[in-house]
Formats: sequence, structure tokens, C-alpha cells
Amino acid sequence: MKLVRIIFLLVCVSSFAQAQTKVGTIDVDFVLSKMPEINNVQKQVEDYGKGLEADLQKKMNAYQEEIKKYTADEATLTINQRKARQDSIIGMENDITKFQQNGNQLIVLKREEYMQPLYTKLGAALEKVAQAEGYTQVLLRNNDVVYVDNRFDLTIAVLKEMGIEVKEGE
Repeated sequence: MKLVRIIFLLVCVSSFAQAQTKVGTIDVDFVLSKMPEINNVQKQVEDYGKGLEADLQKKMNAYQEEIKKYTADEATLTINQRKARQDSIIGMENDITKFQQNGNQLIVLKREEYMQPLYTKLGAALEKVAQAEGYTQVLLRNNDVVYVDNRFDLTIAVLKEMGIEVKEGE
């Protein structure tokens, strides 16, 4: 098993040396935080969340009203009417529960939808910078990268390509 690993390592090293690769990194979250459009995206997501919250409140109000109506009419209802009203209330409870469970997922999906133009803009700028500077690979700069020489970090170059100024030390 060790022999296989050593052979694999030698093959990788020799192909790596022949390919003349140049690897860079980028901090996508930092770039996105500096894009002026991010404020609009955050506002849109907030507004969408408020809309979902308003819809949930309407459902909750209708549910509470149905319970009050059922409680007030319970003594005069027939068995079949009680059963129908109880089923309706249970259906409303299930609907509210599903709505609450799906709410966070809907917000995440909507955020991704609003962020797509920013990702596209960032990707185009990154591609320009990487091609201009001869990079063959660009990695996301995060906790998965063990060591990075900052000379190969493209974050600032991409921001400049996008026309975004960054203060020294950020």
C-alpha cells in the first residue's frame, strides 16, 4: 500500500513539475462584502423574509380565529360538524408547521438567487485577473488551505478589476 502511495506521489510531482502550474487564492466572502451591490441584496432578502413573516402571521391569525370559532360553537355542533372542524384545524396546524420548516430554506434559496449576479461579476473579474497573471488554478481562501503565500492571493487584484477600492490593512 505504501508503494502505491509513493508511486502516486511521484507521478503527481512529475506531472506537476511538467505542467508549470501557478496556483492562487481568493477570499470570495471578503470580495462580496466589499461589493456595493451587497447592501441591496441584503435589503431584498430582509424584505422577502418580512413578507414570509407576514404570511405566517396571517396563517396564525386565521388558525387562532378558527380555534375561537370552534370553541364558541362546540356545544351546538353535531359530531360530524365537530369532526370536520377538527380536521380543518389540524390541517391548518400542519400547514403552519410546514410553512415554518420551509421558511428558512426559502430565504436561503432567495438569497442565492439575489447573489447570482454578484457571483457572475466576481467570476468574470477573477477570470480576467487569473488569465492576465498566468494562474492555472485558484483556490478559495478558507480554513481548508493550510498555507498560502500572500503574493499569490488574487483577492485585492479582483477587487481592483471590479473597481472597488480597499483601504490598507483590510
